[in-house]
Amino acid sequence: MKLKHYAVAGLFALSAAVPAVSSAAGDVAAGKAKSAVCAACHGQNGIAQIPMYANLAGQHEQYLASALKAYRSKERNGGMAAIMQGQAAGLSDEDIANLAAYYASLPAGGK
Repeated sequence: MKLKHYAVAGLFALSAAVPAVSSAAGDVAAGKAKSAVCAACHGQNGIAQIPMYANLAGQHEQYLASALKAYRSKERNGGMAAIMQGQAAGLSDEDIANLAAYYASLPAGGK
C-alpha cells in the first residue's frame, strides 16, 4: 500500500515540474529578430543554400538550444565549430532559447 502512495506522490511531483520545463520555451518573434546574422549561412528560411551549412528549419527546439550552448561553451568541435563558437559566444541563454524556438517553428522543407 505504501508503494502505491509513493507512486502517486511521484506522479504529482513530476506533473508539477513539467509546466516549469515547458515555460522555458523561447519567444519565436524575438528569435526571428535575432536571426539576421544566422541567415548569412543558414538562409532566410532556415534552409542553407550552401551544402556545408546546416539546415535549421524544423529542427527540435531542445536540440538547437543544446547545440548552441555547446558551441558557446566550446564543447562542440569539428566541422564549422570555430565559426559557430564565435557566433554563439555573445548569445545569452534567452537569445539561445529564442533562436531555437524560431527555427523550430519553421517548416522543415523551408516553405
